[in-house]
Amino acid sequence: MHLLDWIIVCLPLLIVAWISFYTRQFMTGVADFLAAGRVAGRYVVAVSSGEAAMGLISVVAVFELYFKSGFAIGFWNTLTAPVSLAIALTGFCIYRYRETRAMTMGQFFEIRYSRSFRIFAGALQALSGIINYGLFPAVGARFLVYFLDLPQIVPFLGHDWPTFALLMAFFLTIAVVITTLGGQLTIMTSDCVMGILSYPMYLAVVIAIFMGFSWSGEMAPALMDRPPGESMLNPFDTFNLRDFNLFFVFVGIMGGVYGVMSWSGTQGYNAAARSPHEQKMGRILGAWRSGFSGLMIIILAVAAYTYYHHANYREASAATYEHLTVKALEDTARAYAPAGVAVADLDSAEVEAWRARLLEEDPAGHQTFETIRKQMQVPMALRAILPIGVLGAFCAVMIFLMISTDSTYLHSWGSIVVQDVVLPLRKRAFTPRQQLFWLRFVVTLVAIYAFFFSLYFGQVTYILMFFALTGSVYLGGAGAVILGGLYWKKGTSAGAWSAMILGSSLALTGFIFMNYWVGSIYPTLQKVPALLLWLTTTVETVSGPFEPIIEWRVVPERFFMNGQEIYFLTMIIAIAAYVGVSLLTCREDFNMDRMLHRGAFRRADQPTIEKPALLAQGNVFRRVLKALSGIDEQFTRGDKAISYSVMIYSLGWGFGSFLVIVIWNIISPWPASWWANWFFIANIVVTSLVGAVSTVWFSIGGTIDLYRMFQSLKKHRVDVHDDGRVIGHQNAEDVEK
Repeated sequence: MHLLDWIIVCLPLLIVAWISFYTRQFMTGVADFLAAGRVAGRYVVAVSSGEAAMGLISVVAVFELYFKSGFAIGFWNTLTAPVSLAIALTGFCIYRYRETRAMTMGQFFEIRYSRSFRIFAGALQALSGIINYGLFPAVGARFLVYFLDLPQIVPFLGHDWPTFALLMAFFLTIAVVITTLGGQLTIMTSDCVMGILSYPMYLAVVIAIFMGFSWSGEMAPALMDRPPGESMLNPFDTFNLRDFNLFFVFVGIMGGVYGVMSWSGTQGYNAAARSPHEQKMGRILGAWRSGFSGLMIIILAVAAYTYYHHANYREASAATYEHLTVKALEDTARAYAPAGVAVADLDSAEVEAWRARLLEEDPAGHQTFETIRKQMQVPMALRAILPIGVLGAFCAVMIFLMISTDSTYLHSWGSIVVQDVVLPLRKRAFTPRQQLFWLRFVVTLVAIYAFFFSLYFGQVTYILMFFALTGSVYLGGAGAVILGGLYWKKGTSAGAWSAMILGSSLALTGFIFMNYWVGSIYPTLQKVPALLLWLTTTVETVSGPFEPIIEWRVVPERFFMNGQEIYFLTMIIAIAAYVGVSLLTCREDFNMDRMLHRGAFRRADQPTIEKPALLAQGNVFRRVLKALSGIDEQFTRGDKAISYSVMIYSLGWGFGSFLVIVIWNIISPWPASWWANWFFIANIVVTSLVGAVSTVWFSIGGTIDLYRMFQSLKKHRVDVHDDGRVIGHQNAEDVEK
């Protein structure tokens, strides 16, 4: 990169480092480390949690998705709009969770079920999350190696060191420092600052792409040049897509409701707002904050696809792809692709010979090579596409996202191990100093594990499928346990145990089959021809009625189910187990008011909220509208305006236009050119307008909220009993009070 690019990368990082060290002085207790003292405002929550949840690995995952399916499958994701809107506006799950005053999901499990279940679920949650996180450092470091075109090997002190290993160690160290300095307090502050600094950089990248590419002359024609059934524009012509198809969307919608509070990668944000209402408003504002960031990711994937597939870039993209292949071969198996060979010295025959040798001698290694090559197509193209200055801005944004997610996930999984496994096992409470030591120590251990997992694990599937599979080890059963625990007074510990055990067992089996199918399981099946024939016949027979939504084929190249399909099965089985076993074992209804601090159990610092019956005298329509929008007596006039604006935008524009277009195409199908025009208007023009407003809005709101948070922290007093312990199904602080 140019000197200007490096300045753009380094200067914001120095600002973030200073902010992190400044914030450290306000971290005075366990609640500060775990939940930022519960003093954050809505804009800090919205900006920082959005930054943490996005992540560099998520950007690469979306690149994979759009590079394979384009806008077409994304169109069906509009079906999630009403569901996501209802969850955000009503505060579904998050509001009740905040009312429990739990700082981790395991703490809630002990309040609602039992201490033994908290320990089991905490261990399972940590296992699932840590395995899932193990891939993050590798993808982030590999992205920088390919995007910056760094050598795969760096000689140092007489040894050859993998570059991506050195980068992993460097950025993991930064994340560990930020996390251990002040826990969720420093993480939230640094994430908010990185989010605010990123807004103008998103805008710069989007402008640069549209200055370099023509939508009508290059992008749209490249997207339209696809085989039947694999359209990147027409959502009614996608039935030959195997992984990112309509079933993928359906499971995503179902999982969005079922697992709304299940995934704890960003759990520190769930308890960080100063009240349940502020937490709810932070989620509602999240509908507006993603303007230019979401547009940037989509448009970069489309620009990269155009670069590889349009005739105007054929010569340049061919050289880029050949260079990509060599780097991926060096990355995967150096025995087949000697390091230090210049691209100019290679021809396509030599590259193909290396690849063929890898395929013959190491099929599993070849599968990893193909995965890496597909994964790094977009980063390699972006290096050739982006101009000086913008290259540095994009690199800075990606580093921000990597550090943000690393620190957040290290905090989450380290906290869960200490709070939900170690803490409930102890007979005596930690002192605050002891507890903070163990939190920092385990965070460091998680980082060390992630380094070695990333260094040696061979990825064999898409990132989103890896997420679905590893996440379902915990998510498959957790959704039923959380929803039932928060909303159903007849849910029992026995129901929770059965749902979690069955869900995790199925997911773990799927994880093993997916990762060892090529190298071990299928070769073993070949030694028993009768078993292989029976499995092939049975799977094809079962899959027939579901094709092409679900298409299962027993082949040597991959396991016949993907991560999303396994996740779907775990959800169904867990729900049935939780409901059935709870009904059989329920002897007494659980006291929900005590858990949620309502009625006679209301805390002195908690506002009383009156919720009149929907059919009481008065304007029934207005009461129903308020209930659907989640509006109650805590909403100010500004809060109502924000909520109604989200409703109008999501339902009126987003979902309304979706219904009109679906009906129109059922009656009279659109040609591909019409779809290209529609996606330009909906995904680029409208999103750009939203991004322009949200960039100014959230930059100002986030800055003001940060100032208010620091003022609150100066007056903040630590409650040593607010440490995550549960006594007799109540928080320790409630018992003390």
